Amino acid sequence: MRFGYSERCLDHDTGERHPENPDRLRAIRRGLTKRHGVEYVEADAAEKSAVTAVHDPDYVDELESFVADGGGSWDPDTVASDGTWDAALTSAGLAQWAAREAIEGSTGRQTPFAIGRPPGHHAVTDNAMGFCFFNNAAVAAQTALDGDLADRVAIFDWDVHHGNGTQDIFYERGDVLYASIHEDGLYPDTGELDETGDGDGTGTTVNLPLAAGAGDADYLYAVDEAVAPAIERFDPDLLLVSAGFDAHRHDPISRMRVSSEGYALLTDRIRTLADEAGAADAYVLEGGYGLDTLAEGVSMVHETYDGRTPVATDEEPDQKTETIVDDLRAELDL
Repeated sequence: MRFGYSERCLDHDTGERHPENPDRLRAIRRGLTKRHGVEYVEADAAEKSAVTAVHDPDYVDELESFVADGGGSWDPDTVASDGTWDAALTSAGLAQWAAREAIEGSTGRQTPFAIGRPPGHHAVTDNAMGFCFFNNAAVAAQTALDGDLADRVAIFDWDVHHGNGTQDIFYERGDVLYASIHEDGLYPDTGELDETGDGDGTGTTVNLPLAAGAGDADYLYAVDEAVAPAIERFDPDLLLVSAGFDAHRHDPISRMRVSSEGYALLTDRIRTLADEAGAADAYVLEGGYGLDTLAEGVSMVHETYDGRTPVATDEEPDQKTETIVDDLRAELDL
């Protein structure tokens, strides 16, 4: 894969004990040194106008002033330093790069993966939250739409937390589908099954809040039986993956049971889905707070695109997962 990366993303200093810290990117880079075919690309930072295309301009101005004044705690979880503004614009720019590269034909071993930080999927239209300032995947999707690179974009979010910000931005839009598999009841306590969009966006939000303890078989079943049919029906030109790795069974802040091999299997499913839908595919980093498991998860995505065949699981999905999927299929008439 080709990884979008910039040292500027390390300048977002959240403090030694904060789970979202620069060591996350350093761990990913260390993990990728053991893999073949890794290429890094440094992309331009996003323009402020690209950010205000999905975020309220007053919020963006307020954040810029907050950082210029030295930063601090925006809220109890979300910390800014004097390097946060540039890092956040850079992270959004890396996501834009990934979207453009995919649409322009970078596939297979050249598939783009933006490994920027801060992450983005909790950033709502007019506020930062959950470690996120700008919604990187949303900026990338809007850039593709505004640049006439795509007419329809699907965003699939496998982070363990629901991407409330991405849902918020596109909830009433018919040109972006947002699909999420997340742990039920976990921060930010959004993403209920019956949240399916409104107005022009009716039916273009797909939420699968799985019970704590869900593992590889549950995630694969949810993709095969609900996410894939929804995306196929939507028929996107671009499929962006909001790729968080905190559903890993050894991540310190979740109770899910996805294995490293499970991420390879998910990647293989998404690659096949994109191919069958005729959509370009690209990845944007979100969460993942166990350094070893984060690095392993990103490496599994890379190795899958580099030609490694994932090892199939012999597990079966839990009955609770099957029930949730059945209920969603009925809700969306899939």
